[in-house]
Amino acid sequence: MFALNFNNTSMHIFYSKAALIAYLKTIKTANSTIGFVPTMGALHQGHLALMQRSLKENDDTVVSIFVNPTQFNNPEDLAKYPRTLEEDIKKMRTLSDKIILYAPSVEDIYEGNTISQTFDFDGLENQMEGKFRPGHFNGVGTIVKRLFEIVTPTNAYFGEKDFQQLQIVKKMVEKTNLPVNIVGCPIFREENQLAMSSRNERLTPQERKDASIIYKTLTEAKDIFQTHTAEETIEFVENSFKDNKEFQLEYFVIADESTLLPIDQKENDKKYRAFIAVFVNSIRLIDTISLN
Repeated sequence: MFALNFNNTSMHIFYSKAALIAYLKTIKTANSTIGFVPTMGALHQGHLALMQRSLKENDDTVVSIFVNPTQFNNPEDLAKYPRTLEEDIKKMRTLSDKIILYAPSVEDIYEGNTISQTFDFDGLENQMEGKFRPGHFNGVGTIVKRLFEIVTPTNAYFGEKDFQQLQIVKKMVEKTNLPVNIVGCPIFREENQLAMSSRNERLTPQERKDASIIYKTLTEAKDIFQTHTAEETIEFVENSFKDNKEFQLEYFVIADESTLLPIDQKENDKKYRAFIAVFVNSIRLIDTISLN
């Protein structure tokens, strides 16, 4: 199904991959480009910025909204993940009515076999998120690969908040020889510098305000890292959260930006990045910052 009408403006919206593939065949030419922004919905300004960039850089832009069950290792997190399709469509239409939306069901994507493919990401999957969310990146690799095969994009846009995911997707594309260019885009932040995330919608207004501690701690850690060891920087961050009853630090890691391996000691010619995951009640928030 497509061409739903919202406020008298048509926008192509597809719920089945067969219909989307058929439509894309009618608009593709030998020289045209397709930009693709995969999302799980509950759209915020960060998502919209990815879409704006795709609209600017490509002839056509496809956006997917799909809450992918295979990348959730916590069933409660999957159940509570915000699903706001009607609101999302309104937000997308403020950018352009030429965006092509693919909003499939689990059945349309997985065809009755909702399990992950197993990938080898050269060890990128074993750090940070992979360590604390077993199987997560197999789920990410599975859904992104399927979406790429359906949409066949020229360029695909991902936010750097999920920096590990960005590196994983690049590795998956390299290993599977998919002809798509992966574009990493800067993190969008709220006024208090909390990284924009769909999960922020689950925070109370006070929690959302207080969550500024995450980025504040990251920037302080960046300053400390310039003159101290990685070990001392990590100790500072752990101490910052130790007496905070509202925010529980799950991990803080300083890693080599290319391998994502935690560092032993600093080397001048390498790029380093800090990664953090924090729980507010049962809501999990992540962030990252370049340390160079």
